[in-house]
Amino acid sequence: MSDRIEIKAQITASESGEITGLAWPFGTPDRVGDVIQKGAFDRPEALPMLFAHDQGQVVGVWDEIAETPEGLAVKGRLLIDEVERAREVRAMIRAGAVSGLSIGFVTKSAQRHAKGRTISALALHEISIVAVPAHPGAQITSVKSVMSESSEMENENLNDDKSKTSANDASGFDQKKFDAVLSRLDKIEAKGNRPAVVDEKSTDASEKKAFVNFLQTGLIDQKALTIAADAPAYVLAPEETSGEFIRNLVEFSPIRSIADVRATGSHTILLPKRTGITNAVWVGETEDRTASEPSFDQMDISIKELATFVDLSLRMLEDSANVEAEIRLALAEDFGKKEAVAFVNGGAGATAAVQPQGFMTATGIAEVNNGHATNLSADALIRQFYAMPATYRNRATWVMNGTTLAVIRTLKDGNGNYLWQPSYQAGQPETILGRPVVEALDMPNIASGATPIMLGDFKAGYRIYDRVELDVLPDLLTQRTKGLARFHARRRVGAGVIRADVFSKLKMAV
Repeated sequence: MSDRIEIKAQITASESGEITGLAWPFGTPDRVGDVIQKGAFDRPEALPMLFAHDQGQVVGVWDEIAETPEGLAVKGRLLIDEVERAREVRAMIRAGAVSGLSIGFVTKSAQRHAKGRTISALALHEISIVAVPAHPGAQITSVKSVMSESSEMENENLNDDKSKTSANDASGFDQKKFDAVLSRLDKIEAKGNRPAVVDEKSTDASEKKAFVNFLQTGLIDQKALTIAADAPAYVLAPEETSGEFIRNLVEFSPIRSIADVRATGSHTILLPKRTGITNAVWVGETEDRTASEPSFDQMDISIKELATFVDLSLRMLEDSANVEAEIRLALAEDFGKKEAVAFVNGGAGATAAVQPQGFMTATGIAEVNNGHATNLSADALIRQFYAMPATYRNRATWVMNGTTLAVIRTLKDGNGNYLWQPSYQAGQPETILGRPVVEALDMPNIASGATPIMLGDFKAGYRIYDRVELDVLPDLLTQRTKGLARFHARRRVGAGVIRADVFSKLKMAV
């Protein structure tokens, strides 16, 4: 896929400020390999029109947003009468300096693959006018102009005026030829207003061809090759910048997939709970009844904050088309990993005040002794499984790390059958004693005194509350004197065990 920017010929100056365009084309990936499926957009009725994703530069509003077979079609208007910046943006569109559209959104559901992601659900927050869109096909398709419309009306009136046409014919003036000349001049002017686009591929090809010719003949092409300043006879080989980013592998526990995840608009959630039941007794026909006083209590889950910032060279931001997307991806992976660690082992001791509560650090969870300090027992897993009430047992999930799972795969029951059962059907999980297994790398290893295995009904017992999803705010001003751009990232989330009785730990002890 080429990175060449396509400038539409119909992009003209606008007096009315009305804009239509394709904010995201379906079927083709963007510069970082992401594809958004049709039906993924939440289709808001109206959105702010920003310039370059800067929330301080609201230049208009998008009134109509709809999915079409081609992509996300939008129609909006620049607030040219109210906002000075909107008039400047109109001038940049008129000059051909900007022509792209770019969307700002929060991903709700996506499938990662080798070259990027396939996004199936998202929340659209804003649509910006930009010079270089993330998707090359996201372009402004037309800008309605009051002046151009009035000129067309005048031309129509001129053509309908038979007396003027007759006079022109009598004097030898050819109206059709004159209109053709005007059309050619308009095209030449529009072409001259287009921003210069450097074809990096053709430039690289000419440099490489000139370098090969130098190696074969010794002739130096001064325009295509770079000559060393301290040694005029030495020619530097052409530089090549790859568009691929080499990423390190980031793994994190999939606790969100099995827990009860909800949204909240508060900094603290109070959960009333019952700590006792009524005390009914069998009585005779005329015997006195006894009163019951069930006891109640409440627990709270506080929202915690995870934050950082990243400084990036302005030159790198300008020279690499997808470095900003890579920064956002790296932040998302880092936040996902830190969040997952907290869901397992967070909120204990000194970290209790700033981290969500992990299910491994919650109090009141029952423990089943393995019967040996270091050797995992198959009988202990069976005891742990049936020690849980049947209602929760039938909805329970095993959680352990890969090292523990490798040991369990070798365990057998008294009849010689493996406790671990592989999945022979696509989309179905592996099971132990008929219940699914989730591999969480943050769980402890098998060791004396450790609790390497958790069994529980996570939907009923572990609650996650999202207050603010991953928010990345670019700051292009405060670090500019150092040649840097700063990206601030934050996330607010709370979590905790709300039912300790639906969990059970296996403890490596006699």
